[in-house]
Amino acid sequence: MKKTMIGMAFVLAAAAWTPAAQQQQLPDCPDLVRAMQDMMRFDARLRDFANLAWYRTANRDAKARVVFMGDSITDAWIQPQYGGFFPGKPYADRGISGQTTPQMLLRFRPDVIALHPEVVVILAGTNDIAANTGPMTDEEIEGNLASMCELAQASRIRAVLSSITPISNYHARPPAPPMPSRRPPARIIAINNWMRAYAAEHHHVYLDYYTAMLDQDGMLRAELSEDDLHPNAKGYAVMAPLAEAAIQRALK
Repeated sequence: MKKTMIGMAFVLAAAAWTPAAQQQQLPDCPDLVRAMQDMMRFDARLRDFANLAWYRTANRDAKARVVFMGDSITDAWIQPQYGGFFPGKPYADRGISGQTTPQMLLRFRPDVIALHPEVVVILAGTNDIAANTGPMTDEEIEGNLASMCELAQASRIRAVLSSITPISNYHARPPAPPMPSRRPPARIIAINNWMRAYAAEHHHVYLDYYTAMLDQDGMLRAELSEDDLHPNAKGYAVMAPLAEAAIQRALK
């Protein structure tokens, strides 16, 4: 269905430039809008898969004591409604919404190493599980996380591996599929267990957001999110002191 709609989007977009189309308005079709949005996202991904250009200007002459590498959870942290991103601290936010570990691995050098930090805090994996850039096995996700840690270690940057945060199904809005079907909790737990063991073996710091954000049913606490995935202000209020404590452990 999606491929069909994207194909239609190409045809309709081309038709919109014909003289006859100038006389008419395209129908108000939600499926067409979604298809056009998908087409633009796919086109952007083909042009710059890792979004290397996203922070290119910000990285010029930039330095930071700590860099946070991640996806939308890291990316959104800087927004004022969430309390800001560690006000007054020499920390750089290098999250990009929707990203997976292969994309982060590709931009690790310009967005982390080039800033010469003492510590990198890596939060990644949930979008890999959701197959944002295609199906990924747990081993492939773990391999990308390990590669980022190896790059950090080779550059004398201390690595903090953050657990994948939990998900829930308290705010589901049909027809969207429930979050647990897209991000199975069993996979989240398995990768977090691997991260904990890997960090201990290689002298990195493991940052456990997961346990602190769980409720009695093993889900992301309802009050910490509005969409079953992303933290709200209360969620970031739980995460911030845990991140700061992990950074201090890494600096020691």
